[in-house]
Amino acid sequence: MTLSSCSGTAGTAESAAGYAAGSTAGSAAEARGGSTAGSTGDAGDPARRAAGSPACTATARLIPSCGAWWGLAPEIFTGVPVEQALRGAEDRMGAAADVLHVYHRGGEVFPTQAEIRLARDPARPRLLMINWKPSLDHTWAEVARGRIDRRIDRLAAHLRRTFPERFFLTLHHEPENDVDVAPGSGMGAADYAAMYRHVVLRLRERGVRNAVFVMTYMGAPNWAAQPWFEQLYPGDDVVDWVAMDPYADDRVKDFDGLVNKTREEKEFAQWPGFYRWMQLRFPGKPVMVAEWGVFERPRDPSFKRRFFESVGRQIKRYPQIKALIYFDSPQAPRGDTTFDSDPGADRAFTRLARDPYFRSTPVPRP
Repeated sequence: MTLSSCSGTAGTAESAAGYAAGSTAGSAAEARGGSTAGSTGDAGDPARRAAGSPACTATARLIPSCGAWWGLAPEIFTGVPVEQALRGAEDRMGAAADVLHVYHRGGEVFPTQAEIRLARDPARPRLLMINWKPSLDHTWAEVARGRIDRRIDRLAAHLRRTFPERFFLTLHHEPENDVDVAPGSGMGAADYAAMYRHVVLRLRERGVRNAVFVMTYMGAPNWAAQPWFEQLYPGDDVVDWVAMDPYADDRVKDFDGLVNKTREEKEFAQWPGFYRWMQLRFPGKPVMVAEWGVFERPRDPSFKRRFFESVGRQIKRYPQIKALIYFDSPQAPRGDTTFDSDPGADRAFTRLARDPYFRSTPVPRP
C-alpha cells in the first residue's frame, strides 16, 4: 500500500530444501547460514521464551530457521510517533513484534534515533524493515544514471556511522502502478530494475554490508498479467528476499486466497497466484508478506475474526513465507485495517501473534 537484467534463480544453501519439505524447523543449511549474534531469546516476551529454541537461529540474510517472523507497520496514517505507535500496537495485540516496518522517502536518512532505540530495545529487540523511495522528483532512469548519488552516499555514511545491525531494505515498493510504458518516460519496468540495481550496488560500494534487500511486488493479478511485469526484477545478485503486499478485499475469503489471488477473467487465466509464482520463479529465496491487511466488511462484521483464524490454520502450507508483517491503520486508502476493530478480531489476532510458529526463532540481538 503506497505511502506517497535477471541472473536466474538463486541456488544458494539458504534455499528451497527447507521450504519444500514444509518443515517449521527449516533446513540444516539455513541454520548454518549465519550468526544469531548471541541471541538466546526475548526476555520481555513470555510467548517467545516458551517457544524459542537454541536450535532456531537467523541466517546472515535474516531467514528464520524455524517458523516465520511476525511484524507490524503500526498505526499508519495516524500521525502517532513511531515509538508510541509500536508500543501501543504491541500492547493492543499482547505480544512483541519481530519486525517493525517503517517508511522513508527522498533525502531522509535512516534509521532514525527512534527506530534505532526500538531495534536495540534490550527487553524486546526488533528487526527493521525500512521502505525507501529514493526519489519522488527524479525518474527511475535518472536515478540509475546517478542523479541522486550524493543522496545515496550520504545515506551510506549515516548507516556506517550509526547502525551496523542487519536490517531489511526495500526500494520503491509496489512499482507496478508507477510504470509508464511511454517511450522515454524513464519510468518503464526496465528502468525500475536499473534504478534498483544502481542503488544497491552504490550502497555496497560505499560500505553498506548489513542491508538485506527485498523486492516488493503489489501482489495483484492484474499487474502480473502486464507484458512488462517480468522486466521489473533487478536480478538475484541484488535481491535477497521477494515480497508481496496483498490485502483482503471482497474477492478474498481466507489466507489461502490472500497469498494466491487469482482472477476469473480470460486475460488472467494463466496466473497461478503470487505465492505459487514465487515458488516457481524464486525457489531459492525467502518470501515476505511485507504488508497485509483485512478491511472491514459492514455486512459481515465477523469477517476479520474468521480471516485471522484462517491464517493460523493455513500459514504452514506456505513454508517459503518467512515473514508476515501486518499493516495496522484505521484509515488505509481502501478502509480500516486495524486488527482490533472489534473484540472477536482482537482476540483472534492476539492468538495469532502468540502462535508458536511466529515465536520460534529469537530476534538477533545487537
